[in-house]
Amino acid sequence: MRDDSSLTPQSFAAGMPSGPAPLIDPFQRAISYLRISVTDRCDLRCAYCMSEHMQFLPKRDLLTLEELDRLCGVFIARGVRKLRITGGEPLVRRDIMHLFRRLSRHLDSGALEELTLTTNGTQLTRYADELASLGVRRINVSLDTLDPDKFRDITRRGDLKVVLDGIAAARAAGMKVKINAVALRDLNADEIPDMIAWAHGLGMDMTLIEVMPLGEIEADRTDQFLPLSVARQRLESRYTLTPLPDRTGGPARYVRVEETGGKLGFITPLTHNFCESCNRVRLTCTGQLYMCLGQEDSADLRGVMRASPDDAVLAAAVVEAITRKPKGHDFVIERQRPAAVPRHMSVTGG
Repeated sequence: MRDDSSLTPQSFAAGMPSGPAPLIDPFQRAISYLRISVTDRCDLRCAYCMSEHMQFLPKRDLLTLEELDRLCGVFIARGVRKLRITGGEPLVRRDIMHLFRRLSRHLDSGALEELTLTTNGTQLTRYADELASLGVRRINVSLDTLDPDKFRDITRRGDLKVVLDGIAAARAAGMKVKINAVALRDLNADEIPDMIAWAHGLGMDMTLIEVMPLGEIEADRTDQFLPLSVARQRLESRYTLTPLPDRTGGPARYVRVEETGGKLGFITPLTHNFCESCNRVRLTCTGQLYMCLGQEDSADLRGVMRASPDDAVLAAAVVEAITRKPKGHDFVIERQRPAAVPRHMSVTGG
C-alpha cells in the first residue's frame, strides 16, 4: 500500500484524477485519511478509556447511516483514500453493515484504497465474514491482556474468550489482524513480551500505545501511564528490535522483532509527538470534524449538512475546516491535572 505520509501536495495532486482539489492543510500535509466514529457506545468499559457509568449521547443526536455515507463521499471526492470506522465499539451500532455495504462501492470504483475498522473484537464472530466480503482486508483489534481475570478487570465486564474467538473468525475470513495494546504500568507491563510472541506467532502485527489524557475517569492516569521508551528498553532485554522505515499513514513507528519475525509499532503521543506527517482528521458520530485528536477545535458538519442538500456547500465547509488543522497536539499527563482534552476517546473515535 502507498505510504501516504511521504506524499507532497504536488505528488498527491499529480496522482489524482481531474476533479476537486485535494485537501491540503496549512502545513502542506495532504489529508488522505478519515477516521469516522459511528457511535460513542461500547459494550466494554475499559478503565483507562471511560468512566464505569458513562452517560452516552441520545441516539437522536447521532448522524444517520445515510448522513455518514454522504459525508464520506464528500471526503473521498476531495482525495481521502482511507476510511477507518471506529467508535466506541462500531459493531454495536444498529444496522452498521448497511454503512459498510454503501461504502464498499468506493472500493469497487477505485476511488477508495482501503476501508477498515478498529474494534474490541466482541462482535467479530457475527460480522467477520460479511466484512471480508465487502472488501475489508485488515482490522485493528484492541486487546490489552491475555489473562482472563486481568481482561475482566481492565474492561470491567468483558469475556476474553469472546474476543479471542472473534479474532479467530476474522483471520479465518481472510482479514489481516493487528493487535493494539495500551501499555498500562501496573496491569500489563510484565505481559507485553508474551503478548508480542503470541501475536507474531499467529502472523499478527502488534502496536503498543501510551495512555492518552482524553476525558475524565475514576482513576488517575498518572498511575496507569507507562512511557513506551521504558517499555522498549525492557523489551530489548529479550528481543532484538530493528527499526523499519514502514509507514501506514498513521502515527506508529515500527520495528521488526528479529526473534519472532513480526512487526511491532509504537504510538507515543506523550513521550514523542508524532504529528509532523499527520494526514488524518476525525469525524464524530454527531458530525463534528476534529482536525486534531488532541485539540478541541472542531467544525459542525451536521449543521451544514442538514441545512443544505448541496454537497458543494458541505465540501466548502470541509475545506474551510482543514485550513484550521493545527501543527500538532498538546497532550500532557500530570497528577492532579484535569484531562488534557475533556471529551472521551469514545466520543472522538479510537
